[in-house]
Amino acid sequence: MPLPDFLIAGVPKAGTTALHAALTRHPQLFLSPVKEPKFFLSDGAPPAFGGPGDVQTYQEHVWRRDDYEALFAPAPPGALRGEATPFYLYDLKAHDRIQALVPDVKMIVLLRDPVDRAHSNWTHLWVAGLESEADFLAACAAEEKRRAAGWADFWHYIGLGLYGQQLEHLYQRFSAEQVLLLRYRDLKDSPAATLDRVCSFLGVRTGVLTSIPRENVNRHYVEDNGLNRVLRGLLRAGGTVGHRFPVPLRLAARGPLLTLLHRKRGSRPVTTPQERAALLPHFTDDIALLQDVTGQRYDDWLSLDRHARA
Repeated sequence: MPLPDFLIAGVPKAGTTALHAALTRHPQLFLSPVKEPKFFLSDGAPPAFGGPGDVQTYQEHVWRRDDYEALFAPAPPGALRGEATPFYLYDLKAHDRIQALVPDVKMIVLLRDPVDRAHSNWTHLWVAGLESEADFLAACAAEEKRRAAGWADFWHYIGLGLYGQQLEHLYQRFSAEQVLLLRYRDLKDSPAATLDRVCSFLGVRTGVLTSIPRENVNRHYVEDNGLNRVLRGLLRAGGTVGHRFPVPLRLAARGPLLTLLHRKRGSRPVTTPQERAALLPHFTDDIALLQDVTGQRYDDWLSLDRHARA
């Protein structure tokens, strides 16, 4: 049965959805119709509990091997098969599962300034009505408590950005030649050249892909007020186990609740200098490790000037 030849393995909020969408247009590539199967994130069924919204996400996991292989069965003869689960880099146990099943696989990793990545992550969950902390730094400070409570990886705002540790572990199991490192800004600022790098790395024709489809991101923000706090409470309650109402009813109500939450749209926020100054110390040592591990420079990520980094 078919298994992937390549994986878009990281990182969340760094353009993986856009890259997946772009690569589906290449005639020599076949991308899983399920964008994030998450197969290598567990040895069996995923957890049955977690933070707000996690249970619904766990229900989406393609964790049975037969189901996973079936995703790639429609691939045309000779096409390279791939999928995109941006949590594979972060989950160190996933490295071992990947090595055991597809040791020759190629991996594409998109990296983004870790503070900006964390802020985008928080904004995503805030706009979805799942994040209860209206203050970005307060949400980051809650990470250890949430981790101890079994909340899913997407809530690990700081941990997800420790790329040096993650890549050091990955390179102990895969050769550097199997891993293509890209930057989020490369995909945004030079899409054609970046897509050619990906195609060359995979060994398929270059010059075929020239643009990136519009990313699937929320370009707006919702304010913190009394009504929205009630709506967020309802949306968060829908992600818990043991609620008195059946799961289908909760899922059916999510769309209308989000419509109400998004009834008034504000400007999407950016990381403030104060937030960056407070959070950057969590990443400085890891950025140094990242540079040692990869031999590439990421000095711009140490800057407090948002125009000097990407």
